[in-house]
Amino acid sequence: MDLVALGERVQAARLERGLTLQALAERSEVSVSMLSSVERGAKAPTIVVLDRIATGLGLPLAQLITQPARRILRRAAEQDTVHEPGGWQRTILTPVVPGVNFEWIRSTLPPARHPPPPSTELRTGSIPGEAGTYPPYATGSHEFIVVLDGTLTLTIDGEVVILGEGDSLYLAADVTLSYANHSDAPCTYYVAALVMRPRTPGLGRMKPAQ
Repeated sequence: MDLVALGERVQAARLERGLTLQALAERSEVSVSMLSSVERGAKAPTIVVLDRIATGLGLPLAQLITQPARRILRRAAEQDTVHEPGGWQRTILTPVVPGVNFEWIRSTLPPARHPPPPSTELRTGSIPGEAGTYPPYATGSHEFIVVLDGTLTLTIDGEVVILGEGDSLYLAADVTLSYANHSDAPCTYYVAALVMRPRTPGLGRMKPAQ
């Protein structure tokens, strides 16, 4: 086992969760000194200690001790597509890479004047042309948006920004953000996000629970 690589995985997982060594020590019942030695690659932990560390991090033991893949191929047929009420469609293009909170998503918003299919059951606030308002990611997160075609209206902490075909935008992602298409044609855009907090991969920004 590569102790240095193991230590880097443990430290990365701890930092992603915003845990200090002391906090992880309390959650895992492993001493701070042992955790520090493991993260520095200075000591080989027993499988019992590793299991406790994994439990404290909320990870399967196998994920903690397995070297991450250097290449992951995801065919088009394997990509996950989410169909939201109101006609909004998101396709998650990035494979899930343990310890890497990066996502690349292709989204299509129907035009505001385009009625949803008869079978679509709308929830409150789920109307054609509007994807809703989403809470901030953690401080230190980054988001990139580029419009492939159509017109995308963003509201960033109350400020409206309109992007046209080929326009791109970077923003520090610790902001409230809403997406809308107020035109009479569909809008397709890409979002790439590097998020400084653990979350379920493949979902992008999520609305608060209703």
